[in-house]
Amino acid sequence: MPPFFKSFPTVVGLLAATLVFADTARPNLVVIFVDDHAQHAISAYGSTINRTPHIDQLAAEGVRFNQSFVGNAICGPSRATLLTGLHSHANGQTGNRSRFRDELPTFAKTLQANGYDTAVIGKWHLPTPPNGFDHWAIKRGGYYNSAFETPNGRESSSGHVTDAITRQSIDWMTHRKNPFMIWISQSAVHRVWAPALRHLDHYEQQTIPEPETLFDSYSGKNTGASTAQMTIARDLFPAYDLMLPVTGEGILDRAGQRMLDTFTPEQRARWDAAFGPRNRAFAEADLRGDALTRWNYQRYIKNYLRCVDGLDESVGEIRDFLKNAGLDRNTIVVYTSDQGFFLGDHGWYDKRWMYEEAFRTPLIIHWPGVNSPGTQVEALVQNIDLAPTFLEMAQIHSHATMHGRSLVPWIRGQRPEHWREALYYHYQMIEPASRTSHLVARHYGIRTQYHKLIYFYDSKEWELYDLLSDPREVLNQYKNPLYQPIVRDLRTRLAQLREDYQDDTGPSFRSE
Repeated sequence: MPPFFKSFPTVVGLLAATLVFADTARPNLVVIFVDDHAQHAISAYGSTINRTPHIDQLAAEGVRFNQSFVGNAICGPSRATLLTGLHSHANGQTGNRSRFRDELPTFAKTLQANGYDTAVIGKWHLPTPPNGFDHWAIKRGGYYNSAFETPNGRESSSGHVTDAITRQSIDWMTHRKNPFMIWISQSAVHRVWAPALRHLDHYEQQTIPEPETLFDSYSGKNTGASTAQMTIARDLFPAYDLMLPVTGEGILDRAGQRMLDTFTPEQRARWDAAFGPRNRAFAEADLRGDALTRWNYQRYIKNYLRCVDGLDESVGEIRDFLKNAGLDRNTIVVYTSDQGFFLGDHGWYDKRWMYEEAFRTPLIIHWPGVNSPGTQVEALVQNIDLAPTFLEMAQIHSHATMHGRSLVPWIRGQRPEHWREALYYHYQMIEPASRTSHLVARHYGIRTQYHKLIYFYDSKEWELYDLLSDPREVLNQYKNPLYQPIVRDLRTRLAQLREDYQDDTGPSFRSE
């Protein structure tokens, strides 16, 4: 692994040193970056609860990375990592409210400096203005009738936000000259999971299968697992999350009212026609205990999947546009998410934890004429790899400061030498204790193909999982005598990863 430096050269110096390879036609790049889309809600990845035909078609024609992960499963940090190719501690965005180091080189700045037209449309979620983009339109507002901040001021939109971002993205691409890069940053399927009106009846006649760990006891897990405020059973807010009638009680109940207030009369009528009868049936049932948890799960997961349906349609629209515009043969399409999501797994919604459902993220890349259709890659890859990948695709050398490595060899069907055998993860966002916080314990860890070791450093608790025999991560084997050789090996390798990446944030476990 190459050394990583604490002091970075200036962006100007790095961009000046950027070298473009042979002067051949460089591909356009469309990065479809969605919010909170779990791998296990994509049928190409084996979903048992929904179908995603357009994303599946992209995977059938492209490359599907089956072992794709993030370095910090939270929105702002994941976006900072996408841009810089650096783990959170190095790019500054360790949490949603941290300071992003905007002076660092990014793939967008580098593409722009090397002749690419660049744009980002949709969610931004970084504290600094968009940098490296010729055009930007940043979403302000919720799922319906959102406004967008642009270089020319605030602009309104109508309808569902997924459709609005898709329309604006297609409009921008329509007027571009080659080469171009667009980051289509969809805000779905982020909480509060408000579907497009045309999808409100999807799944209504079905009972979505429950995850095996919906009623997880958290036995053997860190003490924070049972107290984290992200459970299906007790932490979903009725009006805000479950589309139940507004009472006006509590901050998130009032937020539910504000969402309804954004509707036009016609939109509100369609919404009420869908949820009104269902909510009356729920009130009459007077559910308690496990039965209420099961109802919460069904309401939550159906709205989540309805939002995924909109994302899947968007992928189809974008690819249809590229084909009809004659751009498909020289345009790379990437589909990925800022992290995974708990779909009732371990009784949770949200993300943040290093457990598989949040740690994993979809990654599908179609490079026409380069990749073999239907390729699957089992190597351990991470979102630190995307920035150097995009630069190599554009025939530009990546910056030596980036933690990630280009995935281009894998896409070409080659096996790079000395590929990583372990991944590093660090979640360290500090949340104020409140009813609207998730209160997930800070932790870092290492994952290999077969094992995962996690250190919760505030409570000094450890967890070890055998991913072959226990893929649901139910049995903590850290104190099992049979696993002590693995524990010792992974602790050594975890310390080495922290040294290699020069992560001195969070206390060391060396003194234990």
